[in-house]
Amino acid sequence: MEREGNYLKSPDLLPVTHQQRNIGTFGFAVIWIGMAIVLAAFAIGGSAIMNLSLPMVIVATLVGSCLIGVFMTLIGDIGIEHGLSFPVYMRAPFGTFGTHIPSLVRGVTAACWFGLNTYFGALAINGILNLMFGFNNWFICFLVFAALQLFNTSLGIKSIERFADLAAPVIILISCWMYYTLADSATSQGKNIWTWVETPTTGIAAFTAFMVVVMANMGFWATLAADMPSLSRFFKAPKNERNWFKRNKTQLVGSLIVMPITNTFIVAIGAVCYMAVASADPINALQQSASGFILGILLLMIVLAQWSTNTSANVVPAATIFSNIGGPKVPFWVGVVIAGIIGIIAQPWSLFDVMVNVLLIIGGILTAIVGILFADYYLIRKRRVHVKELYELDGQFKYYKGFNMAGLIAWVIGGAVANIFATYSSLVGFVVGAAVYYVLAKYWWFKKYPQAELEDPSDAKYLGITVGHNLDELFGQPASAPTSALEEEELVEQPDPLLEMKGAE
Repeated sequence: MEREGNYLKSPDLLPVTHQQRNIGTFGFAVIWIGMAIVLAAFAIGGSAIMNLSLPMVIVATLVGSCLIGVFMTLIGDIGIEHGLSFPVYMRAPFGTFGTHIPSLVRGVTAACWFGLNTYFGALAINGILNLMFGFNNWFICFLVFAALQLFNTSLGIKSIERFADLAAPVIILISCWMYYTLADSATSQGKNIWTWVETPTTGIAAFTAFMVVVMANMGFWATLAADMPSLSRFFKAPKNERNWFKRNKTQLVGSLIVMPITNTFIVAIGAVCYMAVASADPINALQQSASGFILGILLLMIVLAQWSTNTSANVVPAATIFSNIGGPKVPFWVGVVIAGIIGIIAQPWSLFDVMVNVLLIIGGILTAIVGILFADYYLIRKRRVHVKELYELDGQFKYYKGFNMAGLIAWVIGGAVANIFATYSSLVGFVVGAAVYYVLAKYWWFKKYPQAELEDPSDAKYLGITVGHNLDELFGQPASAPTSALEEEELVEQPDPLLEMKGAE
């Protein structure tokens, strides 16, 4: 069969049909709460409070969260409209082979996040063992915890991921407890949490500090902004709905309301944490504000929360990307091992202290990709996509030996310029990436390699859910079919959005 010799038609990468979409507005809101409660966000608050008051930190975080939320929703329409995942649509602006390059960057970034979350979990495990047995070696805890998570993921065990449904609300309760406890501690030291600033700034310096916080928050979520189609393709959406806002209601509620609120709360706790204990490290803060049995329970919840979110949000996406790039010679479990090795080599124990600077760099690089996707999808193709050709080895998206040079050049220029103007990295990356790609693609590359949806801009042929297309007809079988009998049984008995996210990467 053709599919056996065409790696582009991997079952996990085929479009998701309307019948297979089972994540509603409430479901996405719950998923966002789980994803947005990331302890690494404490670092943004701890760094920001050095130069800005807490109200300004909150405003800057809300602005950055809402801006990146807009990017997420715009790009997420690719999944809503056509049922396509991130690496598949990237074949349009980067080529059937070129898509692997930005996908690899996304995979490495996810692997680094795995390492950082594992580091927090390891510190919590070390704290528990220290309480119980006097053991004190966080690095051994780090290696063991990393190995357990990787083993868990490579076997495809699902139970620990379902714990996320419990872990998210529990971590919210822990966070509330931390906020009030740490705020009391800061107040007892004579600090007014709403006015205290370690090193106050004014004028241009204050504006620069404000924008750094905005860009850091955008950089924090820039990976998901590019990758949102991989998740949004599972969202429920009405057929034949031409109103963009109605069609993307689930995204709008999740990415522009739930995420900004949750993310801002976590960043604010990081700021208060720094006021109270002169450190934004959440594990250090817990150890200084609790003791005995209560501390042990809090640390255990941190461990389980890191574990539950790390597998679905970081290890699985990274491993899937590495496996897709490597082809049949790199099975999923090998991708898991690669993700783990990268996460360890990244030395996450050093990343936390330079988190804001790293986020500014990552934000510029990744939002340049977001800008390119925006220009290709909205400005050039007008949301019309020749979906079937995305899965053809010698189709219109092969371009020059599998590369779309317009996309690659725009990405390099966008990422480079963004990091020259690091204070505004995410905005600069988006604008420059989009502008350069639009000019190069429309007036150069697509003159050399004609695109069917540009030559014949037909809504009926090239739009998706807006015109009621049933995408499974393209390939003669349902898309995203379960890869095993066990997965098929689980999906039938109890659909789980977090599990379905795995196949979306």
